[in-house]
Amino acid sequence: MVSNAVPRLSRRAVLVAAGGLLAGCAGCAGCAGCAAGTEADEVRLRLATGPAGAVYRRIGGALAEHVSQQVPGVTMSTVPSGASTDNIRMLRTGEVHLGLSSLDALITTDGGAPPGLSAVCRLYDSHLHLVVMAGSPIRALRDLVGKRVSLGARDSGTEFTSRRVLELSRVAAEARLLSQAESAAALRDGAIDAMFSLTGVPTPAITELALQHRVRLIPLDSQVDALFTAYPGPYSPGTIPATAYAGVPATPAIAVPNVLLVRDDVAADLVYAIADTIFTHTRAITGGGGSGPEAVPEAWHINVRTGISTGPVPLHPGGAAWFRDRKH
Repeated sequence: MVSNAVPRLSRRAVLVAAGGLLAGCAGCAGCAGCAAGTEADEVRLRLATGPAGAVYRRIGGALAEHVSQQVPGVTMSTVPSGASTDNIRMLRTGEVHLGLSSLDALITTDGGAPPGLSAVCRLYDSHLHLVVMAGSPIRALRDLVGKRVSLGARDSGTEFTSRRVLELSRVAAEARLLSQAESAAALRDGAIDAMFSLTGVPTPAITELALQHRVRLIPLDSQVDALFTAYPGPYSPGTIPATAYAGVPATPAIAVPNVLLVRDDVAADLVYAIADTIFTHTRAITGGGGSGPEAVPEAWHINVRTGISTGPVPLHPGGAAWFRDRKH
């Protein structure tokens, strides 16, 4: 097993060394560590992303593509999932090496992180959207009582956070568990009355819906204080800007950081190389900073200043070493 103690390495040295570095696992059949590759000069990594229509799916694909391009000997593939909670489960069972998660879904009841997992870095903040059609009588969260509401895909960060919001507000809605794409289609067709979505801004499913039909966002500013009081740490006030979705004005929302998680048994030099790729190729990951179909605007928010802020989730030694080297 390769030690996670990290010397201060140059970028060139890390990229050369990382091709064959993945720490050993417990040897369980089919786990992520055992599936990392059979050839000494090749490492195959699996990154858990999210469901159809979600930012996690898009930004995860961009991250995987650029790590595969920039780190010699490494190929990173993506694994679709329900999102945060599902990704944490797959990381802990060894089905994947890395995964995206919202910070609130990750923090355990004692205020820490699940054992065996750490963070490569913080990426961007998600905002909790509550979307209705423009003609809906729903004007506030309390109006969801008895209504058909999608809480997101099963085991997603959206489900986790929206259930917290409803429970704290004592709002009893008729919950449906649909992916973002399914939620948008169901809202359009009248099969549900509202949809929650904890995601980057803008998010593809809501963007497409707003281009075809008039929609509204319900303000959630009054719910932020309750969340912050009950669960200190991962929540803060946010705003979904007027530029996010066609015809939708700026709306107060709940902001939650997203982190890139990694198993502790992934070698430090390899995590160092992944962090280096993320922060030195951010413009490429965004799709070149443009607004075309390849653009990933959420990645515009990736930066070194906020990347180190992972709350109670410890940085992996490889990630910590990369941030430490940036100070010298």
